[in-house]
Amino acid sequence: MNILAFDTCFDACSAAASRAGGKTVAARFEPMATGHAERLVPMIAEVMQEAGFEFSELERIAVTNGPGTFTGTRIGVAAARSLALAAAKPLVAATSLWVMAEEVADTLAANGETTATDIMIATDARRSEVYVQHFSQRKPLGEPALLDATAAARLLRESRACVLAGSGAEAVAAAAAEDRSGLAVRLIAPHLLPDARFLARLATRLEVTDCTVAPLYLRPADAKPQAGHSNLRAVP
Repeated sequence: MNILAFDTCFDACSAAASRAGGKTVAARFEPMATGHAERLVPMIAEVMQEAGFEFSELERIAVTNGPGTFTGTRIGVAAARSLALAAAKPLVAATSLWVMAEEVADTLAANGETTATDIMIATDARRSEVYVQHFSQRKPLGEPALLDATAAARLLRESRACVLAGSGAEAVAAAAAEDRSGLAVRLIAPHLLPDARFLARLATRLEVTDCTVAPLYLRPADAKPQAGHSNLRAVP
């Protein structure tokens, strides 16, 4: 299955192309706090050229639909919709947290650990809040949530997750330290960001639906674009 996947949800922009079995044949990952709109389309072109793919050869396009920054999430989803429409290809989406959990699960598996290990991803959402989602056996258990550290710590105890990862993991662990009910939680990958290589592989397991892929913000935008202005360049 030929897949194009990309992510712009947080402080990085990434794109990847994969073939059958989710094998990555081309990928880019660049940390950036801004500039996603300017970099995404050229990055996609680079990945497609390196992979030797034509858009007509793609079998699906995958994008992270949030949570993340308002602008970054919107840029990725808008580009994915445009490309899928222009190429007449199915579009699938996964949360940014699911993509990060997929990478953590791979790391654990490489170390010989069981895939049954429950994982919680906690990513800094600013304003003393975190985006959190719980995963077991590489599948989400519930939807992403926007919580303060105390509420996230409560969810951590209830979920019985053994591994906590992401830029908000330390804050959640600190909030849970006083009453963890004997649960031993391991912190890993505090600088983890979504990587399109793992989205491309995850995309092989996602179901294509007739529903429109929409941004998952979880919080109203701090600012809205001015009328008549767009943060995304035209996608060929």
